[in-house]
Amino acid sequence: MFTATLDTSVLWPSLQRDFLLSLAVEGAYRPTWSSAILDELEFHEEAKLVKRGIPIAEAASRAATLIAAMRREFADAEVEGWEPLEGTFGLPDPDDEHEVAAAVIAGAGAIVTENLKDFPAGKIPPGIQVLSAREFAKNTVALNPRHALAAVQEIASRSGRYSTALTVEEILDILRDRYGMIEAVEMMVEATSA
Repeated sequence: MFTATLDTSVLWPSLQRDFLLSLAVEGAYRPTWSSAILDELEFHEEAKLVKRGIPIAEAASRAATLIAAMRREFADAEVEGWEPLEGTFGLPDPDDEHEVAAAVIAGAGAIVTENLKDFPAGKIPPGIQVLSAREFAKNTVALNPRHALAAVQEIASRSGRYSTALTVEEILDILRDRYGMIEAVEMMVEATSA
C-alpha cells in the first residue's frame, strides 16, 4: 500500500484533514507522521479553536482529543526512530527535517505539505515525492473515485458534531473552492453519475 507522510500544514485545516484521513480509512493509502507533527498539530489546533472563541480549557481538551483519536484510529501511523536522521537533509528550514526523517523511516512515497518551497527536490531522498494536498488528493482519488466518494459520504454522516451538518454536495464544494481540489472533486462528481 502506498504510504504518505502528512505535514501539519495539510492536517491543520479541519475538513481537509478529515478528507485525507477518510481516504486512508477507505484503504486508499497509509498515512504516517512523527510525534513532532502531532505536537505541532495539537498546538495549532488549540490556537485555531481559541481564535474561534472556544474557551482555552475546552480548546486544549478538544485538540488533545483530536490527537488521541488520530493515534487510536491510525495506530501504525506514528513513526518512531526518526530522530537520528533529523538534521541530515540540509533543508532550508531545519524545523522541517523531522518530516523527511519520518518519511524515510516510514518508507513513504510522498510527503504531503503546503510548504513546497521548504522541501526542495535536490534535498529530498530518491523515491519520495513532495506533493500539495490538492495534488495528492487528485492522485489518490484517481485510483478509486467511488471509494473517495464513500469517504465524503462518511464525513457528511458524522458532520454537525461541533458545527452545522454538511451534505455531500457542500463538502465537495468546500474541497473544491476552499482547498482547490478541483480535479479530485470532478472525479468524485463523475462517480456519482456513473
